[in-house]
Amino acid sequence: MTEPSPARALWIGHIDRIREDKDQQAFAELFAYFAPRVKGFLMKSGADSAQAEECMQEVMATIWQKAHLFDPSRASVATWIFTVARNRRIDTLRRQRRPEPEDLPWGPEAEPDQEDVIVLQQESDLLRQALADLPEAQRDLVERAYFGEMSHREIADATGLPLGTIKSRIRLALERLRHAMNGSQ
Repeated sequence: MTEPSPARALWIGHIDRIREDKDQQAFAELFAYFAPRVKGFLMKSGADSAQAEECMQEVMATIWQKAHLFDPSRASVATWIFTVARNRRIDTLRRQRRPEPEDLPWGPEAEPDQEDVIVLQQESDLLRQALADLPEAQRDLVERAYFGEMSHREIADATGLPLGTIKSRIRLALERLRHAMNGSQ
């Protein structure tokens, strides 16, 4: 591997100091340099000034909290920061596109039919058993993804498994669950 440029080495050093010592001065310098650039990037991607400011703050907070995830062999500090910004922008857009409920019911909700309650209990029991029957490696990943609400990337970081392995195991587990649920009907 070649020696990093002086600017690259400077930012890697800042990330190292943030990760290892929670160095506020290093973060302040990183923030002063990257925050306006991230905000400009977000505005060019369609965010208004207020949205870009809020998103930029979230991005920089993520950099502070997750400095331990930075790997200089995979990307430069700038690439990592702008990737976090792009992903945060995508998350924001997804949240904005979720439809709002048209009519919020007021008053007590109607009691469900007893038959519906029994069917739901049976399906829940079947799903619980199907989950228990999964190989442990698949069950663990499904539980992290769906009950722990972790992204595939977060699971990969937590387990040390390659991202492709995570996706394959979850896909196989979901196929087994689908088969178990459909096979019982």
